[in-house]
Amino acid sequence: MKAFLKHRGFLLTLFIISCLILFAGCANREIVTECLKGHTYGFWGGLWHGIIAPIDFLAMLWRDDVSVFAPNNNGAWYAFGFIIGSGGWGFLGGRGVSRSRR
Repeated sequence: MKAFLKHRGFLLTLFIISCLILFAGCANREIVTECLKGHTYGFWGGLWHGIIAPIDFLAMLWRDDVSVFAPNNNGAWYAFGFIIGSGGWGFLGGRGVSRSRR
C-alpha cells in the first residue's frame, strides 16, 4: 500500500508540473517593439543600472513605468555590467572576508 501511495504522489507531482508547463504556453504575447526603439544600453548602462537596482526595485513595486533591467540592451555586455554594478554577486566583494585578523 505504501508503494502505491508513493507512486501516486509521483504521478500527481508529474501531472501538476505538466499542467504548469502546458498553461505557461497559453500566456499572452507581449509586443516589445515599442520598447526597443531609441537608445541601446551597453556595458556602462548595465553598470549604472546594477548600482541603482535596489532603488529601482523599490520604485518598481509602486510604479509600472520603472524597470530594474533595461529591455533595450545589447545583450551579454549589458548583463556583465549589471552583475558587476549589483555587487558582482560575491566575485568582487569577498576580499575583506578573507583577511585574517591580527
